[in-house]
Amino acid sequence: MKSSSSVPRLVVAAPSSGSGKTTVATGLMAAFAARGLAVSPHKVGPDYIDPGYHALATGRVGRNLDAYLCGPELIGPLFAHGARGCDLAVVEGVMGLYDGAAGEGELASTAQVAKLLRAPVVLVVDASSQSRSVAALVHGFVSWDPQVRVGGVILNKVGSDRHEELLREALDSVGVPVFGVLRRVAQVGTPSRHLGLVPVAERRADAVDAVGAMAEQVSVGCDLDALMALARGAGALSCA
Repeated sequence: MKSSSSVPRLVVAAPSSGSGKTTVATGLMAAFAARGLAVSPHKVGPDYIDPGYHALATGRVGRNLDAYLCGPELIGPLFAHGARGCDLAVVEGVMGLYDGAAGEGELASTAQVAKLLRAPVVLVVDASSQSRSVAALVHGFVSWDPQVRVGGVILNKVGSDRHEELLREALDSVGVPVFGVLRRVAQVGTPSRHLGLVPVAERRADAVDAVGAMAEQVSVGCDLDALMALARGAGALSCA
């Protein structure tokens, strides 16, 4: 028997690692949860650290979606199982949007998972060292694979009102919506090491504070209503 999932959903991706995916994804989870929504948190790949922060943000188990380990055919059913009964699902990507298993094409990439979930993508762009060039960068990611629906961007590390104005003008010229702007601030307290963030269990109190700071930054800088509307536009997902 086949079932289907129509849970509103978003995939948070980026052109490369270090762009701010975890801050935005975790902040969105916490901000929507603070509105009283049941938010289902997911992470592309086998990462076990980010889901710990996702769990703090939502009060629900953070779940992995790894097409390399489980096979692409199980991504939909695993997602539907985890998101059942929720108001929204937020999926944090891995590395750059189109980066997958080495030598395996799109396998296990954020782009592949977004297509399997029929979910719109929000691209988090580190805009700290560019202005008009952001349009060329985003246009490339939007057009690279027409099956990947990039719904818009969240600009991170924006330096000033003038910088924001230039970035918005550039993106308007290529017809890409801006769902949020995060200003350049001191890094939210989520210390990293060679394998990524330090696990929540090792710094519980600090991790709670960090998630709160991410939620505040995202709530102030992003249009949550527009992002929810985008999430509601995800296609119905058939699950075996």
